[in-house]
Amino acid sequence: MFRKIFKIDCISLKLLSSICHAVVHIGGSLFVQGDNWKKQYKRTKERYINSKPFYLLGANFGPYYTSEYYDSHRKIFSNYTDVCFREKYSYELFEDMNNVRMADDIVFQLQTDKKELVGQNILISVINPSRKSLEGYSQIYYKKISELSIFFVEKGYTVTFMSFCQFEGDDLAIKDIMNLIPIEYKNDIKAHYYKKSIEQSLLLIAQSCFIIATRFHSMILGWVYNIPVFPIVYSNKMTNVMNDMGFNGKFVNVTEIGDIQPEVILTCMKDNNINISKQIKNAESHFIKLDDYLIDNIVKEESIEA
Repeated sequence: MFRKIFKIDCISLKLLSSICHAVVHIGGSLFVQGDNWKKQYKRTKERYINSKPFYLLGANFGPYYTSEYYDSHRKIFSNYTDVCFREKYSYELFEDMNNVRMADDIVFQLQTDKKELVGQNILISVINPSRKSLEGYSQIYYKKISELSIFFVEKGYTVTFMSFCQFEGDDLAIKDIMNLIPIEYKNDIKAHYYKKSIEQSLLLIAQSCFIIATRFHSMILGWVYNIPVFPIVYSNKMTNVMNDMGFNGKFVNVTEIGDIQPEVILTCMKDNNINISKQIKNAESHFIKLDDYLIDNIVKEESIEA
């Protein structure tokens, strides 16, 4: 959906520049260097509207592999009004720039209500390990996830596989994992595919008793809902945030998942909690510069109208 919207935005930039006061770009892994990064960089430049305040909020930078990639983005970031990264690693890459700062992930601001547990459900967010850095690990990953699911069912739990991103192959990953589950376990193992109802997905997360998190935001949301989380790390962005938060719980890298024992993960249901009160407060500062701009301009417009 967002890719279609972006194509419309590029066509309509001249119109937008004449009617908008500012541009706000909120995202996560927006700056990962791929084979076609120059094409993506061109789009990044097109998104910038000259003479309009531009706010980049909630992103991380990297992984990247060449100085050209870094230097190109540094150049365009210098034109932005405000750049607020979501982790220390990205911030330190550009900390000498006056318009760059950091705050904890925006999702920490999510307003939550206390949800009662529905049964004893364990949520497992999955990925399709198809990216270059994970080539060759798909079958090892799928096999281990299926083994973990069977283990927890035998312990009396139900299991739900959650797809966060159909575009990146989460749905296909669930299908492949399900094919490894013996039929006698399938009544206790379900699948949930995030499509349009974010409320339904959040409710499922909130009502789980434990999360095995491969997706970055399943890790964050587990913490937001005060649920023990066992991270399966597929990207440095996860370890960067874990380090920023001082997370001392157990986790495993996707590349080493074949070695983890289910009994170790079981212990994390009691040990892998973390206090995020500091992160909740700090995440609010993502919008502080934008708030200042909006307040100043609202006051000016009201003065003119008066």
